[in-house]
Amino acid sequence: MRVFFFLLFFIAFDGLAIASYKNDPIQITHALAMHGEPKYSAGFKYFDYVNPKASKGGKLKLGAQGTFDSFNPFIAKGTPAGRVSLIYDTLTVQSGDEAFTRYGLLAKRIEIPEDRSWVIYHLRKNAYFHDGHPVTAEDVVFSFNILREKGSPIFQSYYQQVESVTALSNDKVKFTFNGDINRELALIVGGFAILPAHYWENREFSESSLDIPLGSGPYRISKVNPGRSLTFSRVKNYWAKNLPVNKGLYNFDEIQLDYYKDAVVLLEALKAGQYDVRVENSSKQWATGYTGTAIDLGLLKREEIAHENPTGMQCFLINLRNPLFKDLRVRKALSYAFDYEWANKNLFYNAYTRTKSFFSNSELASNSLPTQAEIDILKPYAEQLPKEVFTTPFHLPISDADGYNRKNLRQSVKLLRGAGWHVENNQLINNETGQAFRFEILLVQPGFERIVNPYVKALKKLGIIVNVRHVEVSQYINRLRSFDFDMIVSSIGQSLSPGNEQIEFWHSSKADIQGSRNLMGLADPVIDSLVEAIVAAPDREELILQTKALDRVLLHNYYVIPQWHIGSHRLAYWDKFGRPTITPKYDPDFSLGLYTWWYEPDKVKRLTEANY
Repeated sequence: MRVFFFLLFFIAFDGLAIASYKNDPIQITHALAMHGEPKYSAGFKYFDYVNPKASKGGKLKLGAQGTFDSFNPFIAKGTPAGRVSLIYDTLTVQSGDEAFTRYGLLAKRIEIPEDRSWVIYHLRKNAYFHDGHPVTAEDVVFSFNILREKGSPIFQSYYQQVESVTALSNDKVKFTFNGDINRELALIVGGFAILPAHYWENREFSESSLDIPLGSGPYRISKVNPGRSLTFSRVKNYWAKNLPVNKGLYNFDEIQLDYYKDAVVLLEALKAGQYDVRVENSSKQWATGYTGTAIDLGLLKREEIAHENPTGMQCFLINLRNPLFKDLRVRKALSYAFDYEWANKNLFYNAYTRTKSFFSNSELASNSLPTQAEIDILKPYAEQLPKEVFTTPFHLPISDADGYNRKNLRQSVKLLRGAGWHVENNQLINNETGQAFRFEILLVQPGFERIVNPYVKALKKLGIIVNVRHVEVSQYINRLRSFDFDMIVSSIGQSLSPGNEQIEFWHSSKADIQGSRNLMGLADPVIDSLVEAIVAAPDREELILQTKALDRVLLHNYYVIPQWHIGSHRLAYWDKFGRPTITPKYDPDFSLGLYTWWYEPDKVKRLTEANY
C-alpha cells in the first residue's frame, strides 16, 4: 500500500482544492471524469437534459416480460424484479451527456491523487435511509464487503483490485487500490448501491427474498403482487431531492411495473392502455404491430430517437468449452452459414445494419486495415494471431438474399473439410473420432425462433444437427450462470468508456467462475494482455487504440456470429407526459431519459375524453 503524507495547507478555488506531496498532487473535487475534465463545474445547478421546473405527481406504468421472485439483484440466485435500483443511492451518479463522468450524490466531495491509487469519498451529513437512520461510512464499508463476499461472483471479480475499504471517520471512507494503475476504479467504486448495515444485520444476504428491502433512494417499494407487479412510491422527504444531480428527476409519485408472460400480450397490453411506455426491440412489431385508432389519433405515439451509444454485439454466442467449437475454421464455417441478408429482407423489413464490431456505432470500432499504431500494439503477438488481423479488414459473408446462400455454404464446406470433418449419411462426422456434429441453441424468447429456424435449416444442409430448446426465464438464467449451453442469442453491451467490464467479458481468469460474464469461456493470453492494456490506458487516445486492437482480435477469431443493430431507440408511449427538450444522448441510467419525464394532467384528460 502506498502511504501519502498530506500537507495541512490547501489552495481552494471554484470548489476545487489542490495539495501536493513530492510533486504528487491531490485533488479535492465534486466529480470525476475518466479522461479530461467534467462538463459540469462545481456549483452547477442541474444537468442540461432535465427540466428543473418539472411538476411532481401522477403515475408511470411500465411493462416487462417474464416474472420475478426476488428483490435482491445483487446475488446469483433468483429472478430479481426490475427497477429495484430506484430504492438505492450511490456515492456518485453518472451524467447522461458525457462518456463517463460521475458526480457526487451521497458523496459531497472526492479526494484523489494524480495517480488514482486511492480515493476518499466525503459523505453528506444529511443523508439518511428511509427509516431515518443516517448513511455513514460504515454503511459504505459494509455494502462493499458484503457485495464482494456474498454477492454475485461479478462483484468479486469487478473489485479485485480494491485492496482495502476503510471508514476514516463517520462521514469519510477510503478505497485503496493495488496492482497496476487502473484509472477507472475510482469511478467504479462510486457506483455500487449503499446498503443499510443495521437492516441486514440479522438477515441472510445471500438468499433471494421478496422481503421489501430498505434503501435511501428516491423511491421505496410500496405494493407487491409476487411475480406479477410491483409499485414504487416517491419518497416525499427524500433527503437528496434538491441536489443538482437530482433536479428535474424522479417526478412521478408512483412507478408501477407489471409483468406479462407472453410478448404478444405485452404489446397488446400497451395498445389497450394497461401501461404507458415501451421500447420496441422487434422490427416486425414496429413495422406491423402498431395499428389502431389511438395511433391514428396521435394518442399513442411512436418515435425513433437516434443515440450515440455503442450498440455492442448482438450475436449467436458460441460456448468454447464445447470441444466442437475449438477450431477457428469450424467457427468461421458456422458464420458463413448464417444468411443475414435474407433475414434482414424477409424478417426485419430491412430495418437493421449488420454488426461488424464489438463496439459498433462508435469511434471504438475497428475498421479498414489497422493503423501503424494498432500494428505496434499487436505486433508482439503476431505468431499467436490469425495473419488476417494484420493483412485483411474484417468482413462478413454477404449473400444475394435468395434464401439459398449457396456460395457461402460452399465456403463453409471447404472450411469444415479443412478442419477434419466430412459428410456421411447426411451427417457431418469428425474424421478422427467419428463424432457427429450436434449441438443445441438455447432460447428464452420464443420470438427468436423465426430467426433461429432458418439458420438451423442452413446448418442441416452442412450435415450439422441442431436442437432448438426454449426454456423459461429462471431456468435460462441458471443455465447461463453454470455455462450449461452450446450456443445462445446474446447481446454484449458496451459503453463509450470500456474498462473493467472487459475483464469480465473476455479475461481467462473469469472463464471458470460460474456466474461471470465470460459466457463463451474465452481463455487466451493475448486477449488477456489486450484487455489489461485497455484497463490501464492513460488517456482517451490510447484507450481507443487499445480497444480497436482488441476488437480486431475478437472478430478475426470468430468467437461469435454477429447479427445486427440499429442506431436509434424505437419508442412507443401514450401522450400523457411532458419531456425535456434535450434527451440524454448516453442515458446510462435513465432509459431514454424516462426519469426526466413528468405527468401532465391536461394530456391525461384528453385521453380520458377520448375513452383511453
